[in-house]
This record gives sequence, structure tokens and C-alpha cells, in this order.
Amino acid sequence: MDIKKRLLRTALLSLIGLGIGVGIAAYQISQEPALTITAKDQSSTSTQSSMAGVSLGGPFTLRDHTGAAVTQDTYKGDYKLIYFGFTYCPAICPTELQKISGVMKSLPEEISTQIQPLFITVDPDRDTVPVMADYVDLFHPKLIGLTGTPDQIEAVKKQYRVFATKVETEEMSDYTVDHSSFIYFMGPDDTLLSIYRIKDTQEYITEDIRRVMDPANAQ
Repeated sequence: MDIKKRLLRTALLSLIGLGIGVGIAAYQISQEPALTITAKDQSSTSTQSSMAGVSLGGPFTLRDHTGAAVTQDTYKGDYKLIYFGFTYCPAICPTELQKISGVMKSLPEEISTQIQPLFITVDPDRDTVPVMADYVDLFHPKLIGLTGTPDQIEAVKKQYRVFATKVETEEMSDYTVDHSSFIYFMGPDDTLLSIYRIKDTQEYITEDIRRVMDPANAQ
């Protein structure tokens, strides 16, 4: 089925779960102190200082949207913008992926070429390799979609402290997924540099990345 038509078909279902999802995800993240230590006060506070002591990420084994097996070492040496979501999500996920695309386009080429954006599914049952291939094609050309077995996805979720759970009721013919929504900015050595929230704008994220990667020329 055409990816755009499928997104429209699932919009109503996902919106049913959205209200539930926002509340549950907000509560879950409030219980994770490390994830609240961010540089999101829109001030000139150093991102690295704000991330001091926060440890996220780690080894993983997944498949990219071409079907190739990948690990964390596949992207070692690159800065990374990582987002966890699912292709049936009608609002939050595409909005955040568009934000990442906008950031990539706004950054100077000498910076953007050093960054690899990654979209990791939290819904491996539906987000197969072909589905991910169709979906990431809607966004930035550098965006790579990652999927895997349920056990592999569960493992990488734990590495990044990602909350995700299926939402379904007797009235639903299908399910949606309630999940936390953060963009992780990781360094070439997989060190966490910053965590961006939904309220953080494309402009703020762009400037924050410039401040980290090219502080002499940051505005």
C-alpha cells in the first residue's frame, strides 16, 4: 500500500492513542532524572556541561532500510541525530523527522556531512525493512531507518531509556504505540551531547549543534 495512503488510513487510530500517550510518556520520562538534564533553557549554557554525567546508548545489532545488518560501530566516527518512533504515527514522529530534516538542511555543509540521522522503530512487528525504506524516503536523503527483531529493538530501547508500549482497546481494529519522543545528539565516540524535546525548535537545535561542532562560528 502507498505509504502516504497508509498514513492517512491510520491517522484516526493513532490519534485515539495520542491523548493517552502524551500523558503516559510524560509521566514515564519524569521518572528518569537523567533524561531531564538538558540544555533546553534556550540560554548560552554549554551543551556538554548540561549533559555531564548522563550516559545513554551502547551496543546494538539492527538492520537498516536496505536490509543490511548494522551495529553501533557502523556509525562510529559520525555525529548522530537519533529518533525513536514508528511509521504508523500520524503526527509526532513525522513532525520530529521533518525537524531533523530541516536541521540538516540549515546546517553548513561542512557540519551536516559529519552528521548521520537515524530513525529507529519502536514497532518492529509492522515496521519491516520495506516499510522503513518507503517511509524514510519521505524525509532527508541521509536519513537511515533501522529495524530488527522485537528482542533487538527492546535492547536498543533500553540502551537509550526509550519508553514505548502498544495501545489498543476493544474498539480498535489495530493498535497504536505510545512512546517517549526525544532527539538524541550523539558524538563520534557515541557520547551523549544533548537531548532535544518536542518543544525545541529547528532553529534552536541547529544553533545548539553549531555551538557544539563549530563553537568559533556559532551565532
